[in-house]
Amino acid sequence: MTATAKVSAMLCLATALALGMMTTMTSTVSAQGQEEMNQALEHLRHAKAALEHAEHDKGGHREAAMRLIDQAIREVEAGKAYAREHPEHHD
Repeated sequence: MTATAKVSAMLCLATALALGMMTTMTSTVSAQGQEEMNQALEHLRHAKAALEHAEHDKGGHREAAMRLIDQAIREVEAGKAYAREHPEHHD
């Protein structure tokens, strides 16, 4: 597997994890219990750290992947904040 393919695979996995966690929120989500969202953040941050340590010559794809992971992190954090502020909404 080429380095570019590995970066693309990591990005796809990280994005899928983040989006999957956000779409499976249920009525059990509370201000204290957002384990899946916290796990998604952990996975995204781990993926970004791996990309930061990867070789730099990836034709711009490594940097693009890190930007997308940053965007996913912001979305997960926004979802957590929304759940805290609107416990009556679970979508």
